[in-house]
Amino acid sequence: MEISDQLLSLYTGKIEETSERYVLEVPEHELDLGSLESGEVYRIAVLLESDSTAGIEPSNTVQNQNPHRQPQHQEYDEPPVEPGDERVVEIESTGEEGDGVAKVDRGYVVIVPEAAEGDRVRIELDTVRQNVGFADVVEYVD
Repeated sequence: MEISDQLLSLYTGKIEETSERYVLEVPEHELDLGSLESGEVYRIAVLLESDSTAGIEPSNTVQNQNPHRQPQHQEYDEPPVEPGDERVVEIESTGEEGDGVAKVDRGYVVIVPEAAEGDRVRIELDTVRQNVGFADVVEYVD
């Protein structure tokens, strides 16, 4: 998956239907990070989930958390990873060009070439941006 250097934000969201329009909600923490501003106009790209997961919300979205727990909105100045960090992750989905997509701390998205949905892999972070990281597979884990 080719990701532009102009990418400001990457997150999982849901499109809501209202009476005369469709709304894509932007999580508050994306604005708290400072890369997006309310009232500005942005170009949006939408990636579809694979057929096997279509219609299933990811388990770590705010809507699926305990409804009695108050959401905590913290500002984070830095991504939760650094280049060279290693993590064991499960690939949650696969992009159009076959790259794996995983999430780590705080829902931070990591793009993993040569990994497929369902793979459990040890990765090493190569490139880290504010809202997305890129990693290489170190080994496949059982």
